[in-house]
Amino acid sequence: MAVLAGGRSSEHEISLASARSVLAALDPSRYEVIEIAIAREGRWELGQRESRELVSGSEPQSSIESLPVVAEAASPAQALGSVDVVLPILHGPFGEDGTVQGLLELAGVPYVGAGVAASALCMDKDLFKAVLRDRGIPVARNATLRLGDEISNPFGYPVFVKPARLGSSVGISKAHDEAELEAAVALARRHDEKVLVEEFVAGTEVECGVLGNVRPAPIASVVGEIVPHAEWYDYEAKYAEGGSDIIVPARIPVATAARVQELAVDAFVATECEGMARVDFFVREDGEVVVNELNTIPGFTATSVYARLFEASGIPYASLLDRLIELALERHERRSGLEY
Repeated sequence: MAVLAGGRSSEHEISLASARSVLAALDPSRYEVIEIAIAREGRWELGQRESRELVSGSEPQSSIESLPVVAEAASPAQALGSVDVVLPILHGPFGEDGTVQGLLELAGVPYVGAGVAASALCMDKDLFKAVLRDRGIPVARNATLRLGDEISNPFGYPVFVKPARLGSSVGISKAHDEAELEAAVALARRHDEKVLVEEFVAGTEVECGVLGNVRPAPIASVVGEIVPHAEWYDYEAKYAEGGSDIIVPARIPVATAARVQELAVDAFVATECEGMARVDFFVREDGEVVVNELNTIPGFTATSVYARLFEASGIPYASLLDRLIELALERHERRSGLEY
């Protein structure tokens, strides 16, 4: 199997951290692993399990083959085409958005996680919310600003401003007045041509993991509560040591937790995800549950929220990886019988 990590997005370092945890947890008696890392500038680098340069952050050694892009030389493409399954541990654009998934589909290689359409849909927060609204799944309200649109805010203050297609809170701001709104939109537009102005939802932020394919029905993890040590769950709160607390199970009523789990699976199915996802929610002060986002490749260290939620659900990290690989192979076998 191949572990694919790094990537061109601003979440590059998070991807490498996830890949290090995955490599450490995979049972060497069950898996023969190769590493393929994508550098920030887009170079593809091929290594072996014994050579940790690709995911440790140090410079490649002479045994590592570096290529400008996968299409210009055979080795990474041959590596991808020769493995039984690929585990893409990529976050953000050029990895979580359907681009790499499309490459793997063209190569005919099984891979872990959502397919091309689901990956692209869930990366675009504007389109994702539109699909959920159409299916009757509650989401936080937003106004979408496209290229050339004037800045507008129909919700009052505060509001959140986000690039439509990015993750890990990169480029996101909480605006408290018109001046902050203008600066927040300018920041978001540095990352994306489409920007969301989203209502502020007072309440509790919770998250739920989903695991499975089409049949049998996907399962939801226990629900976790996010308690940032800042005004909101920004990049530092997510990744800096001591930036937030994750309380599992969440301190919400049992019926509310069940509603979160129900909506997590509903969102997973509505967007045609497979394999894994982490769904983020707000529980309003009146108890209403609304979906915020869905991450098709959530952070995947052993202490990341997704892994912790399933650990608390009785599926330890190594077993979770085994199950995701089994799901990838099951989907590939199922779809191999289709005629095109």
